[in-house]
Amino acid sequence: MASLRGKKILLGVSGSIAAYKSVFLLRLLIKEGCEVRVLMTSSAKDFVSPLTFSTLSRNPVATDVHNENQWTNHVEWGLWADAMIIAPATAHTISRCALGMASDMISATYLSARCPVFFAPAMDLDMWAHPATQENISRLQSYGNFIIDVGNGELASGLEGPGRLAEPEEIIRQLAEHFYYQQDMNGLRVLINAGPTYEAIDPVRYIGNHSTGKMGVAIAEEFAQRGAEVHLVLGPESVLPNDDHIHIERVTTADEMLAVCLPQFAKSDVAILAAAVADYKPGHVADEKIKKKTDTLTLELVRTPDIAEALGKVKKQNQRLIGFALETSNGEANAQEKMIKKGLDMIVLNSPREKGAGFGHDTNKVTFLFPDNKAKPFELKSKRAVAKDIANAVLQMIKANA
Repeated sequence: MASLRGKKILLGVSGSIAAYKSVFLLRLLIKEGCEVRVLMTSSAKDFVSPLTFSTLSRNPVATDVHNENQWTNHVEWGLWADAMIIAPATAHTISRCALGMASDMISATYLSARCPVFFAPAMDLDMWAHPATQENISRLQSYGNFIIDVGNGELASGLEGPGRLAEPEEIIRQLAEHFYYQQDMNGLRVLINAGPTYEAIDPVRYIGNHSTGKMGVAIAEEFAQRGAEVHLVLGPESVLPNDDHIHIERVTTADEMLAVCLPQFAKSDVAILAAAVADYKPGHVADEKIKKKTDTLTLELVRTPDIAEALGKVKKQNQRLIGFALETSNGEANAQEKMIKKGLDMIVLNSPREKGAGFGHDTNKVTFLFPDNKAKPFELKSKRAVAKDIANAVLQMIKANA
């Protein structure tokens, strides 16, 4: 596991009886060699004194965005950190952050933070189970934040069940794991394609689909953050990654995408084919816009090149090829057949019929299938979290064959 030594950590403490655990969390962070700044909501001061946190952290504690005489620069605090941890994160604080309400020091700094943000919820079991809380949790995950699972046990109300703040040691473990993952793909060369392809009918019309490229871009960002050299072949109208280290080449058609992917694959260790490539294209593209002269129009369609199959034919023994399958019926059977036929090492199956999955969503629900007929299903989660699962599976394959 990676060392946390030298990491700059923002610790946000909101008003919960579990705030006493934040003192132990702060001590562990200091012991790990972190530099820590603490943010508190006004209600958190009712449970633990700011003096306790400032003494242990050896830094001033920020409790208000402004007071009578000065303004606390929450933007600077958000830019300073390598990670932000909100522990305990009450239902109220979670709601403020999920809705973008910059009404206290924690939520204002959260909105300015460019670093990974971890929420460690703490509340009573009925509050935790309430649909409003779960909707806010899902919203935070869709933004790319990390949720540290609540513990299960006796609560301050006297009830017993889920809602306890995770133990400080568990929060430290997950934080260290995050930084470890950022370093485990150094030297790996990865090819990813994403988004749709558009196949022209005439100068103004085309055959396409509803893909936004969000899943492929999330995968590219995950691999790049973990040290891989990433080449992203991106279809039209796709979202763009936020990581400047990702090499991007824009294409429009399936033929153009294949022309870029083939030579790039020869230089790659891994290829992940997340693009929604059009299966057919017009056999003839009209030179002029087709006029609306009749009630019907017949187009002759021909197959586009199969990029996965083409790469599978030239794949070397030390390369890994990962495909995607979007199926509406007989999903696993169809995906298994596709995987074997095209020489894939893994296929990621999803269905547009699953709520929150498929094109356009910030979430996805997938199943990983492998050539040995093993299947690994996942619950609905953010596409960023799915990207992490894919990266972990690829890394496991590489290590198994090292």
